[in-house]
Amino acid sequence: MGNTDPMTRFPVPDVDDLPDDVRERIEEETERAGFTPNVFLAYAYRPSHFRAFFQYYDALVEDTDLTREEVEMIVVAVSGANDCYYCNVAHGALLRLYGDDPHLADQLVSNYRNADISDRHRAMLDLAVTLTEAQATVEEDDLERLEAHGFSREEIWDVGAVAAFFNLSNRMAHLADMRPNDEFHTLGR
Repeated sequence: MGNTDPMTRFPVPDVDDLPDDVRERIEEETERAGFTPNVFLAYAYRPSHFRAFFQYYDALVEDTDLTREEVEMIVVAVSGANDCYYCNVAHGALLRLYGDDPHLADQLVSNYRNADISDRHRAMLDLAVTLTEAQATVEEDDLERLEAHGFSREEIWDVGAVAAFFNLSNRMAHLADMRPNDEFHTLGR
């Protein structure tokens, strides 16, 4: 396992040649996960972008009242709408782990509207996917619908922030032709 090239359209830097802080972050993630997620190696192509990307990613998953399962649900539904192979596989694996459900990620990637989820989560994903596919149509009613399902305005902000960030991430993954690690395909199954 682990033989998949991180990306095919840009050179992958040698970790030993990276700035100390970037190399250390990659080493920490490798230690934590047991393998180096290819997104780390791909973004290391531009170290300043690596720093900004992962700092914002950390804020999205750490400074929120959304559960980690909810964050991953948003990522997978948005990535499914964007046909992002890397994020569908990598974040599908994370959703299987954080959601303790081997089927949910596959349902969300295919069509979140048919997934076995609560009305609250369907409303959350409706907003995230609308921001992905038809952002100009989002209006106050959309936010009020989430409030009716118990979401605070801060949580609604976070739903939008995760959706927006992963629209960026999905587009960069397409541009670079990022490939998911072999490990992600079986993780949590």
